[in-house]
Amino acid sequence: MKKLILPCHEIEGHLVPPADKSVSHRAAILNSLAKGETVIDNFSEGADCKSTLNCLKAMGVVTEKLVSNNCEERLRIISPGLRDFIEPSDVLNAKNSGTTMRFLMGLLASTSFFSVITGDKSLRTRPMGRIVNPLRLMGTQIMGRGNDSLAPLTIRGGDLKGIEYTMPVASAQLKSSLTIAALFANKETTLHQPAQSRDHTERMLSAMGASITQDGNTLKIKPCPSLNPVNIRVSGDISSASFWIVAAIAHPNARIRLDNVGINPTRSGIVNVLQNMGANISLINTRSEGGEPVSDMIIESSDLVGVDVDKDMIPIIQDEIPILALAACFAKGNTMIRDAEELRYKESDRLNTTATELSKLGARIKEYPDGLLIQGTGSLNGGSCKAHNDHRIAMMLGIAGLLAKDPVTLTGSEVVDISYPNFWKDLETISKV
Repeated sequence: MKKLILPCHEIEGHLVPPADKSVSHRAAILNSLAKGETVIDNFSEGADCKSTLNCLKAMGVVTEKLVSNNCEERLRIISPGLRDFIEPSDVLNAKNSGTTMRFLMGLLASTSFFSVITGDKSLRTRPMGRIVNPLRLMGTQIMGRGNDSLAPLTIRGGDLKGIEYTMPVASAQLKSSLTIAALFANKETTLHQPAQSRDHTERMLSAMGASITQDGNTLKIKPCPSLNPVNIRVSGDISSASFWIVAAIAHPNARIRLDNVGINPTRSGIVNVLQNMGANISLINTRSEGGEPVSDMIIESSDLVGVDVDKDMIPIIQDEIPILALAACFAKGNTMIRDAEELRYKESDRLNTTATELSKLGARIKEYPDGLLIQGTGSLNGGSCKAHNDHRIAMMLGIAGLLAKDPVTLTGSEVVDISYPNFWKDLETISKV
């Protein structure tokens, strides 16, 4: 599907970003490990989270939509507990969701039955070896394509043993998958991280009764086969909010308010980076919901300057690097992003697609094996771009269309449904053409 995005003379409005996809995945998967019932308010309506629910249903977990008084998605989960999951009668399909596949690999490793998990064409090209290897060390039998590193993957788990493992990369998905398996192992598991990554899993499991301790970048997880389900209200997604933040700070005539945005410090690094660039972002009404810090935001037009992004920030801003690159196009001076080679293994090769598509609009970007150098020019032209079946690239180009001098035509605009079904509606709400 093609979408025409027109430049606007003003950006103004009040939005509530969609529910945090990362927290929604965890709320469903982690609560399914426990026997009993839980209610999740403001559950993400994105396609990725629907993939998670469908996979859980195939193993005997009941999910029901409930009536909500404030138009939020409300979900009830009734689980028999992981020990009483049923063997799926068909292949589990994570579709485009890497989070679904990687989290469920740890879950399936903890069961005694046989299972097969796959995904769409894109997900079947994304590497799973870094999760396969440590799960094998814990005693799981896993086979797959590409020397057992690509889906479809067959898994037979059970009888797991605790291990001490040094993670090759700072990855919340890898850490979470191994943490789930560690809960059902025979002894404590120790994970050494090269750097901090988002900690939603540790926060939520601790609230459910798990014993997880952290010393620096080292985690220790004790076996805890009996967890307690917890009711959760999911905060707004900082990754989705970042598109509107950049729209406002890069436009010369803008002021918007965003409500209920999660500002977990292991997720909100994009706010810190943008503020270092000079972004006018104010946090108001900061509070805690379900153990996660939340705030409302007011964002206004800003004079941006280029920065060198600290490599320690990369693990906690990976999803926001495409929109950060767009912001850098409107900054004075150069912005350097390095140590970000993980972006080559997302829904698209995001280093390449970001550089390629923004270059079509006149951006000056040099692509490196592990990053990008963006020379700020203060403006972009119109043109024709492609989403590459990547929701974050599509949304980044949507914002580029608001900021460009001339219209932008985007092919593949429907892919935003993966994480933000109302993105184009919200874009029209805040843009004054």
